[in-house]
Amino acid sequence: MAMKRDSLTTPLPDVAAGPHLGHPLPLEWVGMQGIALPLWLEEGGQAQQVHAWADVQVDLPDPTVKGIHMSRLYLLLDAFAAAQPLDAGALAAVLRRMVDSHADCGSTQARLALAFPVLRRQPALLTAGLAGWKSYPVRLQAHVSPQGFALTLTVEIGYSSTCPCSAALARQLLADAFAAQFGAGGIDGAAARDWLREHASLATPHSQRSTATVTVALTEQAELDLFPLIDLVEAALATPLQTAVKRADEQAFARLNGANLMYVEDAARRVQAALAPLAPHHAQARVTVRHMESLHPHDAVAQAGQLA
Repeated sequence: MAMKRDSLTTPLPDVAAGPHLGHPLPLEWVGMQGIALPLWLEEGGQAQQVHAWADVQVDLPDPTVKGIHMSRLYLLLDAFAAAQPLDAGALAAVLRRMVDSHADCGSTQARLALAFPVLRRQPALLTAGLAGWKSYPVRLQAHVSPQGFALTLTVEIGYSSTCPCSAALARQLLADAFAAQFGAGGIDGAAARDWLREHASLATPHSQRSTATVTVALTEQAELDLFPLIDLVEAALATPLQTAVKRADEQAFARLNGANLMYVEDAARRVQAALAPLAPHHAQARVTVRHMESLHPHDAVAQAGQLA
């Protein structure tokens, strides 16, 4: 059925522009959460599209204003997503446009949070040509106000941790069993080797998948530099999670774990020390490490550093 012409030209009601009959109070933040957004990143000389989730808000300090214009924020966010690649300067610019778009509401601040996974291809430790994909959860939190622009970048990095105490206890059991088998007399090398192949794992230290969550403060002129930051943390911990492996790679990973026994405190200090000499735009950093214990039904955590 065709619509009548006068129904197409009749002004639509704008309830938000009507009188404010509720409580005349200012609001700290008003906006939207969980907006799906395609973003482009440039990392390691390559462009990568990611599926992000955005939270965006402005302040509403005028108690006489009924509500903000959410469609304005959405359209600005949509235009921002199309004008990639993503960087700190682009985040600062879109936030300032959001504040300007709400001048009639008295807004002076805006904030934007973006959460997305970044993918990276990782080669196996030893086997040539073998590789797989790793995902690193990332969160950007940007804020603009009359005091200026602030941005933090958070990335979660997985690694393996082996308990030093558990390793020492396992070694003691192995030493006792070895002494009981061969006594104080001369030891036949071949027999000892055969015995170790059979019994060296009579006690094994507990290891667990672990995460290091690193948050750094960035300036408006800074590059995101996700991959260099990930590389720095993985090198400090020395036991990054693997993707595709063959037996030689799994053995190499076991060797790395044995050479890098660490408590949660050790892991936090390793990462903290690695971040210290970075460029000034990474000078402020917070590190939180979590060991998802295989011995206990709870996790071990440690935190170092703080953001202004």
